[in-house]
Amino acid sequence: MHFDAERRLWSVGVQAFVAGNAFLKTRSVAGLARPHMRALMEESEETVNLAVEDQHEAVYLAQVECRQMMRAFARPGGRVPLHCSGVGKALLSAMSDAEIGRVLHQRGMARMTVKTINHTAGLRADLAAARARGYAIDDEEHAIGLRCIAAVIFNESAEAVAAVSVSGPVARISDARIPLLGQQVRRKAEAITALFGGRGP
Repeated sequence: MHFDAERRLWSVGVQAFVAGNAFLKTRSVAGLARPHMRALMEESEETVNLAVEDQHEAVYLAQVECRQMMRAFARPGGRVPLHCSGVGKALLSAMSDAEIGRVLHQRGMARMTVKTINHTAGLRADLAAARARGYAIDDEEHAIGLRCIAAVIFNESAEAVAAVSVSGPVARISDARIPLLGQQVRRKAEAITALFGGRGP
């Protein structure tokens, strides 16, 4: 704090401003998200992941494993491409067209499976659909036999800070089940966004 003797007023000093900005940058989204991740795992009975974007890749921060015998596993710190993972496509869906273009130019669109969308027009259409319904879908695009449904967590500036997802085998995540899981994921992303002091675009 700084005291202005002439006007007899206290004001926020530079150090307090710097500390406040540091707090905004270092809030633990994983800490805030974990109770909602656990609740989402219980609701969906599938594994729940939290990821952020770093250097045009998605990096997993945390996971709550389901109790099923067959389950998806993503090690915290593990990286996956943005264009073919559920969390990655959710994060891409919150970017501008120009940002998406930069990501794809730098990282390319490697074909991970026969179902990977590896052309720009197809991916942009898929991202538009994700924005419209509020969640992204990885339909065996990163790994055969695995589906992932993800939604974005936003900060106070309506910028994407993370994505939360459910993932599991196609045998359990059927076409008919995707809309229900999508709504569950979207609602939890909205709840975490609110806890984070964020707002959607």
